[in-house]
Amino acid sequence: MRPELAAIVEEFANAERGERLDYLLDYANDLPELPERYQDGSHETMQQVEECQTPLFLAVELDDDERVRLFFDAPAEAPTTRAFAGILHTGLDGATPQEVLETPLEFAQKMGLNQAVSPLRMRGLSAMLGRIKALVAAATAG
Repeated sequence: MRPELAAIVEEFANAERGERLDYLLDYANDLPELPERYQDGSHETMQQVEECQTPLFLAVELDDDERVRLFFDAPAEAPTTRAFAGILHTGLDGATPQEVLETPLEFAQKMGLNQAVSPLRMRGLSAMLGRIKALVAAATAG
């Protein structure tokens, strides 16, 4: 697992239950704004993660250095979804495609969020990562 994501997993795993919820809010608040090219609200160039309870859209790009760049659009009134997007952004933005593709889908289970977040929401996080991996695989195949 990429060191940045591994550090997040460890941070959550070592925290008390109440602290985990605080950490989630921090990641929700730290999710970067979309760049202008994605701010038109149409989401035509972004992918919706249909498995999420909340409308979540994401885009994956490879920069000139072949690093993965992640962009998320999640509503402010959906802090858990925004937090998951923030975790993935912090942990995987700037990664190599190989680092992203090698990220285990079940990494979130090691975070200790099972008691704080519903299984349905946890599946949403796995779905986000699955969609990111699919988009990275498609971007590197061509």
